[in-house]
Amino acid sequence: MFPSFSLGLTFLAALVAGETRGITPHDMYSSSVGVLGCKIDTNRVAYWPMSVDCDNICVRVSYGGRSLELLRIDQSGGAYDISYDAYNYLVSGQSATVHPITGGAVNMEVQNVPAENCVKHLKAGGLALSASNSINYVASCLGQPNSWVARNYRLFNIQDPVCHWGYDEQCSLDLKISNQPSCPRALGSTNGRLPDTVFNIQYGTGAVVAAP
Repeated sequence: MFPSFSLGLTFLAALVAGETRGITPHDMYSSSVGVLGCKIDTNRVAYWPMSVDCDNICVRVSYGGRSLELLRIDQSGGAYDISYDAYNYLVSGQSATVHPITGGAVNMEVQNVPAENCVKHLKAGGLALSASNSINYVASCLGQPNSWVARNYRLFNIQDPVCHWGYDEQCSLDLKISNQPSCPRALGSTNGRLPDTVFNIQYGTGAVVAAP
């Protein structure tokens, strides 16, 4: 009885404490599932090596007495990256636009937290996704109808994560009728490049530049 209880406490402590990972900075916004950078705070994103799922899209990263909650909406090639500004703040306590630093992997504590903790980083009332390029991800989440993404996704007629092409208009999806979203204008259409609305903070300089 007592050993089992002890193991249970150890397991709960591990969940609360999280895990340690070598965290590196990432200075160009991207999203493997098509989350639109113009509809989120791109300075608060995590790029983890595992695929993006439909519930665990918010992580807390802690270091030096500081913590940030970040949207986990991109799959990296193997690293545990976070937005450069988030990395800069956790290491130095200041924004990368104020006091940019450079550096490699820093061991930080990471843990999954409820997706609601990251709603503050969303600008569209939900997780904004590309209607033309995120349908596989959305369909997989709709197959889990109680998942957070299934209940909180939004589709926009914008083609790319950095919001260069398309129309900034919301679309609807009813898989019982079609596997293609319905938008006010033709799905995937465009009328020239949209104004720049996604910006990166350059590594090492702190300069704010439009996403390419």
